[in-house]
Amino acid sequence: MPVFDFSDKSYQKEPACCTYKVFHSNEEKPSAASPIMLLDNRKKKWEHHSVGIFTNPSKRTSFEFDEEAEVADILSIDARFTSLLKWLGENHINVRLSGINREDGYAVYRIREVEFSGRSKLSASDGFLQFMIERLLASDAPEERTEDEESEEGGDDMKLTSLQSIKDFMQCAGKTLPDNIRLWARRNLSVARSNEVSPEERRHAQRALSIMMNVRWKNNYFEAIDPVEARRILDEELYGMEKVKQRIIETIIQINRTHTLPAYGLLLIGPAGTGKSQVAYAVAKILKLPWTTLDMSSIHDPEQLTGSSRVYANAKPGIIMEAFAMAGESNLVFIINELDKAASGKGNGNPADVLLTLLDNLGFTDNYMECLVPTVGVYPIATANNRDQISAPLMSRFAVIDIPDYSFEEKKQIFIRYSLPRVLRRMSMEERECIVTEAAVEKIVNRYSDTTGIRDLEQAAEHIAANALYQIEVDHVSSVVFDESMVEQLLG
Repeated sequence: MPVFDFSDKSYQKEPACCTYKVFHSNEEKPSAASPIMLLDNRKKKWEHHSVGIFTNPSKRTSFEFDEEAEVADILSIDARFTSLLKWLGENHINVRLSGINREDGYAVYRIREVEFSGRSKLSASDGFLQFMIERLLASDAPEERTEDEESEEGGDDMKLTSLQSIKDFMQCAGKTLPDNIRLWARRNLSVARSNEVSPEERRHAQRALSIMMNVRWKNNYFEAIDPVEARRILDEELYGMEKVKQRIIETIIQINRTHTLPAYGLLLIGPAGTGKSQVAYAVAKILKLPWTTLDMSSIHDPEQLTGSSRVYANAKPGIIMEAFAMAGESNLVFIINELDKAASGKGNGNPADVLLTLLDNLGFTDNYMECLVPTVGVYPIATANNRDQISAPLMSRFAVIDIPDYSFEEKKQIFIRYSLPRVLRRMSMEERECIVTEAAVEKIVNRYSDTTGIRDLEQAAEHIAANALYQIEVDHVSSVVFDESMVEQLLG
């Protein structure tokens, strides 16, 4: 972690009516070397854990220690935390600082709320302060703003639901939101708190705010990915598919050069059961992104994707916006299953047209949210069985990869090296407890030679492993060896 030189003017700016200086940092994990702030310790060395409140007199900003009944001026603060500091001081929130005394000051690297009789509590449940701090740490250092602009700003597993908690979040961490979403939030907060609109309008505004505020809207900068590790994951998850693996590694190298996602997603076309979805999950694992699925066979009306207008009492967001909310962040892998079914809309419009707006990475507008949300962090991976049923506009948004069915020998290797070991791991069994002879494997593969893909092989592996576990537990044998006759008898 770098140690910042606070005498370096490139890191500093004298805010109006404050004694502290502001420095810029993008560190996601504060430490004594890269602290959140520095307190003056020239008169006294402060304890490692110190309890008190921030105070905001007209000309200085300080921390008032409870135990020592003394005050220390704030010398420097991470630019991301200036609004939070002001809010904590104005509301007299009791906190505990964790820090270390250095030559240039008391380096604070953790702030937590603590119980204190007679003092104000935070507006939300326990964890709200950490929720805001984690959002701030995950954001980039903000650009400088005027005092008027600042005044307009109004464990990350908790949810913002109350209006007060949303208002406080906007005030302290509003700069972590994209500009258009921040403005949208301020407008909706006004509606939710207004007595001049109907209760239904207030309810919809509050619900939309809660959904939007609980998504971590990240920037489109992607860290470099190790191609060797990516290849290891692909080889571990997928047998063969060299063309697919090559295309994914090319994507990784492109991300490493540009630090952004490619302009085109992947479209995997092939027979059912050939591992198309498994490819998508492997890519999400490599990119270290959450993933969500859109099953186009069950979507017959564009409104399912875009949401319904708030003019209706039962209005709600669409599937795409709900996917962002479920993932909790804006960077994710969208797995679009059965893309060839996207053109079969039965409602007022075509779901395929909605997909085009998502795939263009220009932003997506949900009718319920009434806000353009960024989609530059979305990486789409689609699967399809029939190329002919996909429209040309949709096809043009993807890099298309054809996945043929597996050969007899490939199916044998998949059963031996992937399907059976995966089932055994899931059942907490050792490989020596369930052994299938090579002749028995050939018998299994021949049995399903008239079907495409490997789903039948995976079901057979599940059946065989379950039978072996039964014999081990009930008959008290140490292992089971399946030969041709046993497989024939078991699978019928």
